[in-house]
Amino acid sequence: MAKKAPRRTAERILEVTLELFNRFGEPNVSTTLISAELGISPGNLYYHYPAKDELINSLFERYERTLRELLSASDGVHNVEDAWFFMHSLFEAIWAHRFLYRDLNDLLSKNRLLETRFQEVLKHKARAIRTLLASMGHSGAVTIDARELEPTANCMVVVLTYWLSFEYVRDPRHALEPDHAQHALMRGAHHVLNLLAPYLERGQRLHLMQLTAAYQLPR
Repeated sequence: MAKKAPRRTAERILEVTLELFNRFGEPNVSTTLISAELGISPGNLYYHYPAKDELINSLFERYERTLRELLSASDGVHNVEDAWFFMHSLFEAIWAHRFLYRDLNDLLSKNRLLETRFQEVLKHKARAIRTLLASMGHSGAVTIDARELEPTANCMVVVLTYWLSFEYVRDPRHALEPDHAQHALMRGAHHVLNLLAPYLERGQRLHLMQLTAAYQLPR
């Protein structure tokens, strides 16, 4: 049992760090605060994670694994109902690691690993969205000219990537609080899918409107 303790401690450190980063923003959380929140010595923290960047990188790697698994399901999206669930799942993963998006530009400017790996994240998102569009096209839910596919996919990726920033600018004091999560995620999913509205088959477009009304999304 004793041999497993270091791993449990390392995982607990990541859990608490993620909670603090999400709540206060990464630039506002020191390793001293993390160790105090955990009730451990700074030396114990440094034993597992010798630098703050190692905490950030470990959390990013967890997020990247989750995102990769979610994006791999894009070929199973055949209609608006599937797409709604798919987008909401993506936004849930983003929300769970929202410090990355809240402080994205700052993090990229300071962390070389994130600078390069986040470019890969964007590529994976774009590839998954193109796959989603192709799958919905094959099922007849979407009709989109090949020349419009790439810019439409890119626009969807932009909203996926910067939606939480938009929410934060709208309401800096409350937007990223847990109580506001569901509405923020629903609005994000709706606005990404709304980019497809001109290309949706009529019944699918009506279904998107019904989903929006059912969840009574506030503006």
